[in-house]
Amino acid sequence: MKSSSISKEHPLFRFLHYVKNYRSQVWTAASFTILNTIFDLAPAYLIGVVIDIVAEQENSIIAQFGITNTIGQLAILSLLTLLIWTLESLSEFIYDRLWRNLAQTMEHELRLDAYSHLQELELSYFEERSTGTFLSILNDDINQLERFLDSGAASILRFITTVLFVGGSFVIIAPNVAWLAILPTPFIFWGSLAFQKRLAPLYTDVRDKAGFINSRLANNLSGIATIKSFTAETYERERVLVESEAYRWSNGHAIALSAAFYPAIRFVVVTGFIATLFFGGVAVANNQLTVGTYGFMVFIVQRLLWPFASLSQIMDQYQRAIASINRVMGLLDTPITIPTGNGSLLAVRGEVHLDNITFAYNGRTNVLKNLSLHIPPGANIGIVGATGSGKSTLVKLLLRFYEIQGGQILVDNIDIRELQLGELRRCIGWVSQDVFLFHGTVAENIAYGSFDATESEIIHAAKLAEAHEFILQLPQGYDTIVGERGQKLSGGQRQRIAIARAILKDPAILILDEATSAVDNETEAAIQRSLDKITVNRTTIAIAHRLSTIRHSHCIYVMAHGQIVEQGKHEDLIELNGIYTSLWNVQSGYVPTHTFEDNLLFGD
Repeated sequence: MKSSSISKEHPLFRFLHYVKNYRSQVWTAASFTILNTIFDLAPAYLIGVVIDIVAEQENSIIAQFGITNTIGQLAILSLLTLLIWTLESLSEFIYDRLWRNLAQTMEHELRLDAYSHLQELELSYFEERSTGTFLSILNDDINQLERFLDSGAASILRFITTVLFVGGSFVIIAPNVAWLAILPTPFIFWGSLAFQKRLAPLYTDVRDKAGFINSRLANNLSGIATIKSFTAETYERERVLVESEAYRWSNGHAIALSAAFYPAIRFVVVTGFIATLFFGGVAVANNQLTVGTYGFMVFIVQRLLWPFASLSQIMDQYQRAIASINRVMGLLDTPITIPTGNGSLLAVRGEVHLDNITFAYNGRTNVLKNLSLHIPPGANIGIVGATGSGKSTLVKLLLRFYEIQGGQILVDNIDIRELQLGELRRCIGWVSQDVFLFHGTVAENIAYGSFDATESEIIHAAKLAEAHEFILQLPQGYDTIVGERGQKLSGGQRQRIAIARAILKDPAILILDEATSAVDNETEAAIQRSLDKITVNRTTIAIAHRLSTIRHSHCIYVMAHGQIVEQGKHEDLIELNGIYTSLWNVQSGYVPTHTFEDNLLFGD
């Protein structure tokens, strides 16, 4: 359900596209809802018949079928009442279950579709929005739709059925009095439409405010350690208070309008009831109406008019649902700017060629400018440079997290835009500087992406990443829960697990983006020994500030201002006495004679 061909339709009709595969269930639920409403209205008709039996006796409606005895007529009526109540209870059970199951199914499908679509959007989309906003849509808004389907759809059908059935009965039984009961309905309809028009923007604002407070809470909970370390609890509480107060104020406006609707409609409804009571009584006195019919009308007129009063609740549910549908459909309508290709890689050699590429983040100057780089299959290269020189951006473009604005990137002489995204990313193992571990066990995090890996394979990958020993010292070893984002582990431990995860994937191209930045020198040396083994016959791109990590690379590229300014082996670059030499001198403890500006180039 990601097609934009229906994006201009009303949100409610957009949502109905999700229901089309469940037409039989919808029709069955709707049919039993209508039947239940009719059965629910039947007692009012039976009251009229009872009055008719008592008042007319041998001349009653039932007497016309040959049963003239009053006791017999009441017995028949009692059995009929029992049957109707039984059918009413059974039909309510059926329609209630059908609507609720349908609501759960739609909630499930919408959430999966919205989440699946969200996963296909480019990284820049996430960088410009908060996690709380997405959580608000995937949870609050979709739950609101579930609540509307759970009860709102049945309420609308019951309202329509009641108005048509009771109104039709009035016209048939007492056409001269029926118009008195129906007279208020145009005013109620007009009031309902006016109410809906004014309520719609209020509930849109409510949903937006809910997204803001969710964003604030999600952000604060993620940064709770920082909040505590800077003793900013009071400050953050005040900020949550402001967002929560804005949500309460927005909701208060909607509630005030919604609450005012019911008393206003109630006043209009009572005029129809009084008119029926008075003029119907006059008709009985003039022998224009039977007592039984009059009793039925006085009782049933409330069933005709009071559903209009419930329009306030129905409209309230409807507007909340529409506001949520707008947000969910807005997410589903977000275009995918990095579409997958159709090509595949059968036997990946790992050759990478960046041909004259140019890239800039939204609204910024170029990060990479006409950069070209060729990496032969199986080569082990290093990339260094100042913060902001474009090192990490380069590998994110290789993974197609972003789309280049100029040039092309080739893997095994195939433009990566022609490849299926899954095919491209499966052949690349990426260990980022900002390691992310999922809440779960150590073993589950190592096997992430290689879900069919055996226990022995997981242990072997951990040993290569120099993680096996510290894992065994954890309380439950490989079954230890790492906590959200791996918070129960140290930075170095998280990084070694991330390296093990990439090793287990066994990619043709391995990217190490500051992969040893959070480990001590001893662990770095151990990891380097492992990397010497796992990088054999594998294209390796290592981005590093610590030059010891990439010292033995086949070729080292120095980047500055989005371009490659130096390249060669470690010894060759040292002899150049340029930028790389300056950086090496600083890290090796040698006091350089270069200018202050040269040293600033490498500051973080």
